[in-house]
Amino acid sequence: MRSKLLSAAAMALALMGGQGVAYAQARPPVAATAQPELSATQRAAVLTAIRQAVQSSYVFPDRAPAILARLDTAQAAGRYDVSSPNELAGLLSGDLRESSQDGHVYLEYAPDRFAAASAGSAAPQALSRIDAAAARRDNHGLTAIEILPGNVRYLKIGAFHWVSDETGQAYDDAMRFLKGGDAVIIDLRGNGGGSPEAVQYLVSHFLKAGTLEITFLKAGQEPVQTRALDYLPAGRLTNTPLYVLIDQASASAAESFAYDVQQFKLGRLIGAGTAGAANNNDFFPIAPGFMLSLSVGRPVHSVSGGNWEGVGVAPDIATPSAQALDAAHAEALRALLSKATSNAAKADYAWALTAVEARLNPPAIDADILQSAPGAYRNYVVTMEDGALVVARPGHPLWPAPRKLQPLTADGLFAVEGLDILRIGFTDGAMQLWWKDEIAPRVIPKT
Repeated sequence: MRSKLLSAAAMALALMGGQGVAYAQARPPVAATAQPELSATQRAAVLTAIRQAVQSSYVFPDRAPAILARLDTAQAAGRYDVSSPNELAGLLSGDLRESSQDGHVYLEYAPDRFAAASAGSAAPQALSRIDAAAARRDNHGLTAIEILPGNVRYLKIGAFHWVSDETGQAYDDAMRFLKGGDAVIIDLRGNGGGSPEAVQYLVSHFLKAGTLEITFLKAGQEPVQTRALDYLPAGRLTNTPLYVLIDQASASAAESFAYDVQQFKLGRLIGAGTAGAANNNDFFPIAPGFMLSLSVGRPVHSVSGGNWEGVGVAPDIATPSAQALDAAHAEALRALLSKATSNAAKADYAWALTAVEARLNPPAIDADILQSAPGAYRNYVVTMEDGALVVARPGHPLWPAPRKLQPLTADGLFAVEGLDILRIGFTDGAMQLWWKDEIAPRVIPKT
């Protein structure tokens, strides 16, 4: 089972191997190619196959009548009389999701996956090869790492891929990087999900070994449990403050990790409520090139006894998705600053926090400062260009071009674009140079 809470053709999905349970999985967009036109006979066969799969395999049989009625009504009205496979998949997906109220019920046109899934006994290996290639191209979903000011370590996880004996090594490298931080931010915004093995591996770094995480239930099968792993090459990060970014496009496996963070109280969630797609799904090949995703099971969390289906995971700090990173960074810096014992650490956190807070709440600079600041200050020259102050150092080999001054505080403190170690203020006809490693400013009078 796998999938992704899709909402558009751009949200392509992938099938992952494993224990027979999975969440949503992103895969790279397929290059545009000429599509065959569907005949009326083929469209009718697609609908017949979908009805049969819903009746025989959907985990919520009480919802099947509503799904089938929606398909019948739309078919009779000619809604599906289109020749494009992608257009048909989009129409059917919308009706399937709305009638089932289940984000894991949809249809995608994926001829490569259809061919692999139709390969009989070779299907698992064929699908695994497709998934492994996508995972490697995407660095197993670990798409960005960065050291933010104040030594807050950032990791972007775009999808939860899993390739046995490979993905774990990518996570090991990422976890070693995060382990060196004073705080950690993991970004799951836009992450449509993926493999439970990847979630298990990631969350194990923040849990005591052996902790029961999730139990997956599927009709006719024994429950499958996941527990925090005993051995982790990078070690655990249980003492590092954790912040996780989420939004409405965080779905399925991404929600599973966020739900773990919330239920086990591992850290704080920042952003917007998630998609609400908890069910586990299987894919069913539908000729002539489609894959039908149907929920066939559900996860039960060890703490809540439930899951996030239909309701999503709510953030601890609600903020627009675009501001979530700055909000989490500021929250981390405030917490670190409150507990810092050395003056050097306090200065570092405070320096970083000023810039982050200015992005969250841009200050309005007094007009008098903007009018009086331009001029020459020994070897510095300040001018006004396009409504913003600009500072230059004529003839300086390491400062070849003017740098824009970015407001940090309402009383006239500015950041220097591209130069985080220096800030500039203006007072009493003089320029103040605040260097990061100096406790007092250098004052240069206007000349």
